[in-house]
Amino acid sequence: MQYVYDFGDDWDHSIRIERVSEATPGTNYPRLLKASGACPPEDVGGAPGYEEFLEAIADPEHEQHGDMVRWSGRPFDPEDAQIDRIIERLEKLAKKWAPPPGRPKAKT
Repeated sequence: MQYVYDFGDDWDHSIRIERVSEATPGTNYPRLLKASGACPPEDVGGAPGYEEFLEAIADPEHEQHGDMVRWSGRPFDPEDAQIDRIIERLEKLAKKWAPPPGRPKAKT
């Protein structure tokens, strides 16, 4: 599945469904199997702006280093997908979408 997020920055995302199988009782869905890389900060300026942002925060001598660190508002690791946060959000969705107790799920 492809979708564009933030039409100003034009982030093109890909989600791949690798397989569909029977649900495992007691498992919440949807669930995360794999993630890579951090989500770029909001309004960073698309791919070119993100590249400039990464250069600036990686180099304390960069003329925009201080501004970019303040702007991002937190330490930023481009390799950290923050999987725990994603899982937490997916668990909230799974609880919200779960059928009410005592009612069977609809057959598809």
